[in-house]
Amino acid sequence: MDAIIIVLVILVVLVVIALVQTIQVIQQASAAIVERFGRYTRTLNAGLNIVVPFIDRIRNRIDLREQVVPFPPQPVITQDNLVVNIDTVIYYQVTDARAATYEVSNYIQAIEQLTVTTLRNIIGGMDLERTLTSREEINAALRGVLDEATGKWGIRVNRVELKAIEPPTSIQDSMEKQMRADRDKRAAILQAEGIRQSEILQAEGAKQSEILRAEGDARAKALRAEGEAQAIRTVFEAIHAGDADQKLLSYQYVQMLPKIAEGDANKLWIVPSEIGDALKGLGGNLGRFTGGNGNGNGGGGAPQDGGVPSFDKPPAREQPRIE
Repeated sequence: MDAIIIVLVILVVLVVIALVQTIQVIQQASAAIVERFGRYTRTLNAGLNIVVPFIDRIRNRIDLREQVVPFPPQPVITQDNLVVNIDTVIYYQVTDARAATYEVSNYIQAIEQLTVTTLRNIIGGMDLERTLTSREEINAALRGVLDEATGKWGIRVNRVELKAIEPPTSIQDSMEKQMRADRDKRAAILQAEGIRQSEILQAEGAKQSEILRAEGDARAKALRAEGEAQAIRTVFEAIHAGDADQKLLSYQYVQMLPKIAEGDANKLWIVPSEIGDALKGLGGNLGRFTGGNGNGNGGGGAPQDGGVPSFDKPPAREQPRIE
């Protein structure tokens, strides 16, 4: 009885082991290589797969997702015999699990060594300055060589990036000094350009200001002259419209005399020759105005002996000499 139980237990264990080896579950974005008696049989894709137990064997499970592999810094000699250390990063993806398993023993190591040799060939044809400024060119050349070489391995190189390019310390110091000198030079040039532009703008502003001031003065004088001309025209028209006689003009002439003599500094002033005529007209008008008073005889004195009143004729006054 015990022997039968032991046999049944062994059979159950064998069945469980057979089922485990028969049913293979492959994860998404993965593949498995199946060998039968040491020979490649097929590639298992993602999902549930059935294999023959104890005959088929899964040799390798490969991740089909894109992988990122950084490589350590590699010393590379440039065309001008300077040693630089370059860090690279490779983005690759397995496209054929069978080729990646059987065409190369270790594709990561193969890609690393191929990257180093290709990078040395590319950098060896460039000087330091071009190496520092041609990353895109180096990346494209390196990717082209790697993609062509790894195609038969079932691997596709998607991108190659140079993470860092480190020149020697002495070269870095020289580059920093050169960059500092260039920055100082550009700063001096920009400052000089700024001063020059500022002076030009100030000169233009002064010029425009003078032009506008001159135009304003000219327009003000023109408006002032036009106003004076209009005032004279208005006065002239008013005089002619009012039909002013000689008496009014003489009176206005006399009223202007105090204004001519205004000011403490006026010690000597010249009387125009026309004032004599004005005074004559004004005196005659005043005489005729006062002559109408009294007895109608044109005199202002008392009568003598009841006769006709006589008036003494005032002595003749010397006509003032007008200069």
